Amino acid sequence: MTLQRRYMPDMKTLVTFESAARHGNFTRAGEELSLTQSAVSRQMRDLEEQIGKPLFERVRGRVVTTPAGNAFLKEVHQLLRLAETTMRHVTAGAQGETVVSINALPTFAMRWLLPRIPGFLAQHPGTRFDITTRRDVFDFQATQCDLAIHYGQPIWPGAVCTYLCSEVVLPIVGGPLRDQRLSRAQDLIDAPKIHLTERPGLWSEWFEEQGMELENANEGHWFDQFSLTIEAVKAGLGYALIPGYLIEAELHRGELKVALDIPFSTDNAYYIAVPEGRSEQVRAFRDWLISAVSFRPMA
Repeated sequence: MTLQRRYMPDMKTLVTFESAARHGNFTRAGEELSLTQSAVSRQMRDLEEQIGKPLFERVRGRVVTTPAGNAFLKEVHQLLRLAETTMRHVTAGAQGETVVSINALPTFAMRWLLPRIPGFLAQHPGTRFDITTRRDVFDFQATQCDLAIHYGQPIWPGAVCTYLCSEVVLPIVGGPLRDQRLSRAQDLIDAPKIHLTERPGLWSEWFEEQGMELENANEGHWFDQFSLTIEAVKAGLGYALIPGYLIEAELHRGELKVALDIPFSTDNAYYIAVPEGRSEQVRAFRDWLISAVSFRPMA
């Protein structure tokens, strides 16, 4: 690839631009970077000349990014993060370690993945992990990510998806509600419920599977992450449909229990997404992930 050097900015200048935009002040940016105010001003003037657009305007004694500056700042943030990640990986490689960059949903990473990581490191001690928890489908080419654990359908542009596990949920209860005895799905119709924002129809689908219709399906508390849902159930705010593999510790300690052993499998599942052409680098970890899944759909 041939680089057009006149478009290559100095990395230090980009750092200065990010600091000036964040502080809205050239003097404070200079203090952060051990530069004089005039040095910051000169770098920003040179950067504007290189780009051909004004990046800042002065408003009431502050510097505020222009629309062009705002758009540029987003790109700079991405570039600086990529540069930082690249240096972490390069230095690890220099020390003889292998870096595996993983992205997974926050609760899945915290409650399923991390407790199992020591098992992989016991077999591959020269590995260093770099784990992120982005929730969106992103462009692998613009990141240093080697593998993503993706919930949904096996669709990820520029990647190959491998099935990891289904999402099977069960009615879970905790707190004072644990003492209430349930014997059938009908008992949950009027019970307080907790909903996951990303699975808005989950309770309705569960009841439909039992041959019942849930009226007032929106009543109850709503949370946008499984981690918050789990804490809400522990506090006794209501019943929730939660995958068993996300609450293994709480079930073991007795903080939570299965209210009714009536599982429900959602239409989506967890998949391992690997960028095309990068499967060899992460083959060992991908295979280990698949073998580490002890949870399987219930009959």
